[in-house]
Amino acid sequence: MNPTIAPTRPLYKPPCSHDSSPHQYGNYHSSQINIFFYIFCLFLYKMPSCSVTEISKCIVYPEKRSTVADLRLSVSDLPMLSCHYIQKGVLLSRPPPSFSLDDLVSSLRRSLSSTLSLFPALAGRFSTSPSGHIYITCNDSGVEFVAASAKHITVSDVLSPGKDVPLLVREFFVFERLVSYNGHHKPLSAVQVTELDDGVFIGCTVNHSVTDGTSFWHFFNTFADATSGACRIKHLPDFSRNTVFDSPAVLPVPPGGPRVTFDADQPLRERVFHFSREAILKLKQRTNSKVNGIETVVNTEDILGKVSNGNGNGKITKKKSYDRTAEISSFQSLSAQLWRSVTRARNLGPSKTTTFRMAVNCRHRLEPKMDPYYFGNAIQSIPTMASAGDVLAKDLRWSAGQLHRNVVAHDDATVRSGIADWESNPRLFPLGNADGASITMGSSPRFPMYDNDFGWGKPLAVRSGGANKFDGKISAFPGREGNGSVDLEVVLAPETMAGIENDPEFMQYVSEVSYDC
Repeated sequence: MNPTIAPTRPLYKPPCSHDSSPHQYGNYHSSQINIFFYIFCLFLYKMPSCSVTEISKCIVYPEKRSTVADLRLSVSDLPMLSCHYIQKGVLLSRPPPSFSLDDLVSSLRRSLSSTLSLFPALAGRFSTSPSGHIYITCNDSGVEFVAASAKHITVSDVLSPGKDVPLLVREFFVFERLVSYNGHHKPLSAVQVTELDDGVFIGCTVNHSVTDGTSFWHFFNTFADATSGACRIKHLPDFSRNTVFDSPAVLPVPPGGPRVTFDADQPLRERVFHFSREAILKLKQRTNSKVNGIETVVNTEDILGKVSNGNGNGKITKKKSYDRTAEISSFQSLSAQLWRSVTRARNLGPSKTTTFRMAVNCRHRLEPKMDPYYFGNAIQSIPTMASAGDVLAKDLRWSAGQLHRNVVAHDDATVRSGIADWESNPRLFPLGNADGASITMGSSPRFPMYDNDFGWGKPLAVRSGGANKFDGKISAFPGREGNGSVDLEVVLAPETMAGIENDPEFMQYVSEVSYDC
């Protein structure tokens, strides 16, 4: 079914009035670094900025009234109520000279209104029933839309090749550090378009209890398609709730609402490291040169030639056939290298337990499989634990093998077991790095981030806001050139970041990106 996106004008209302309730933060825990360096970093992190000027703000409403019934938050949605809204956006070159900022704003409002008619959950609000169940009420309350200007900022200022991601990027998004539970009185999504000197940034902010990464990029892609003039969308979102994730369990909410479970004010550094397909291939060859004690041969043509959504899909061959579950993936190989290098940079004791968490999509892991365009959260976290001594003393194949085994084992039974465990003890997701020895990998290089062509070319880069960032938070993006390349957005304590920057085992795989602006 391919519904037509009608090119009619949207309904919107300037200006918006918003609840002024304060954002919610975690408690502060000081890191053990040199006090002078700490004060310097804290100054930089807290330094006020005024890089972006708001031009206009309004509420954009769906073009058509919603016919979707209230959607009860699922076992996978509810734990995200203590997380910040997701903030992801795309950096684009400047539109054609004939296309002014006013033209762009009008076009984006129209296409956003059309897109919200297909994704009515994003234009709704949360409501809590007397029984304690939380619902998305698809009441067409609308989303926030902001037009802003930062014409003194260039594309190269944003990209900062070889340097930290500048804090000014966080000004390209609204609802900074807003906790998802606030969707009871705040819009569940928002869009900001920022005009730069030689480019445009379109930032999208969405409540994390409404979408995971799969649903987020489905909406973003559809929004881009509508703006570019596409008359039909590729896939409809599935709002059904008759899945294993739907549950009568009630999540107890603390008085005043949930708070984030990490220190949002900790001084951090953030860099995007690029890994070409050749570098990824080398890592995969290292981890698959011996599997289960058996020498294997990596088929280079398959790894480099079979790609999907920017991901290599290589094969390991042993004689005529092989067990595909024995193959350690490119992404697991890269993750293992990061695990080793971060553990080394943190100078952990050999007996200290380290944890590498990977968020996985459960839609295809269930039997029967869920609709791949199910709209909502359908993710679980896979923790892999090992001592720092083992991670560093054993080779890369060992660390990658630990990750690989846990991912392969996360099947239908494991997903259902995790759901039953949560139902027996409903709780918020403990995002963060409480023990100083954890890494959390989110997002995915399989997400179609560079498919967001708003009508004048694919994005130059993908960047995120300040949401859900803490020491050890990693987000994986596809590389702009595709073909299996990967970008890792790495957030670490300053001394840990300096450590991996000086780690030859890690940096040998990193390359600079040549952006075609």
